[in-house]
Amino acid sequence: MFIFDAHLDLSMNAMDWNRDLTQSIDSLNARESGQIDLPGRGNATVTFEELRKGNIGMVIATQIARYTAKDNPLPGWQSPQQAWAHTQGQLAWYKEMEACGELKQIKNLTNLHGHLDNWNDEQNSSKKPIGYILSLEGADSLVDVSYVERAFAYGLRAIGPAHYGPGRYAYGTNAIGGLGPQGKELLKEMERLQIILDATHLCDISFWEAMDNFNGAVWASHNLCRSLVNHNRQFDDAQIKVLIERGAVIGGALDAWMMVPNWIKGLSNAADLNCSLNTLIDHFDHICQLAGNADHIALGTDLDGGFGTEQCPHDLTTISDLNKLPDLLEKRGYSTEDIAKILHGNWIRFLNRAWANLD
Repeated sequence: MFIFDAHLDLSMNAMDWNRDLTQSIDSLNARESGQIDLPGRGNATVTFEELRKGNIGMVIATQIARYTAKDNPLPGWQSPQQAWAHTQGQLAWYKEMEACGELKQIKNLTNLHGHLDNWNDEQNSSKKPIGYILSLEGADSLVDVSYVERAFAYGLRAIGPAHYGPGRYAYGTNAIGGLGPQGKELLKEMERLQIILDATHLCDISFWEAMDNFNGAVWASHNLCRSLVNHNRQFDDAQIKVLIERGAVIGGALDAWMMVPNWIKGLSNAADLNCSLNTLIDHFDHICQLAGNADHIALGTDLDGGFGTEQCPHDLTTISDLNKLPDLLEKRGYSTEDIAKILHGNWIRFLNRAWANLD
């Protein structure tokens, strides 16, 4: 079945981790053997080949570059201008992958449906480019709000105002704070340009202020449930309910520490904690119970987001193993129609609505 993954950090892997995603997964991991500079070295799960093996023909792909003030211990750039320049290097990589035939940028419904028709054309046996929609994870790199329109012009279609820690426009995971005037100005400009708000990573205060100040389309590209794993990175039931009311879709992440309680990074083992693809369905079940249907759950795996198989469900070796989900969902009582919604239909329906008036 065709799969739409709403969160992959492809350019971060290419430009920050120096990974050649055109290689096979075995070649990529062999080249990283013995490297210890970053977690997940030698344990990568995502390459273009593995995406195609899994029939994962559409992704939301990120740009990401954090600005960090002097007292912020998180890694990042010392000025917004440096962060902006880094995102432009990431953009250049996406364009080069388009030139190589690996990727195809999707900016509107004409692009989207043309790509879906091409991907699903069984008569076309040539290597097909993977469709990608560009999203900005954390808005720190936008030097000021005027840069939003510049980014929209090159195809940016979603923005998550915050990532980890305090941001220039909002506060994110493990931080506490609101949007402030600059954050509210950002949301106003996003709404004008019909840029989707990605609520993922917003801390609770910023989340609720964003819901009060943004009237456009909202999704959560990669999130799970706080009631199952109690951490501020997750959504509580009240947040999930308001997202459902707003017509949002929530992409299920496959980062093990978000999936099961008591995970200790660098020490825990997925098999020991029974963290599997079925665990993701536990989170899906919870959201479905709150919604009364399966219209608000989908995939946003984050499988290349700074970790690898050492922090994945134990029954996943590469991203192509998402193909196991239809059988697992069926065994859990999901209908064929609902399985199609989860694997691709809910994201496509969302975009049909959000982009209805977008040229």
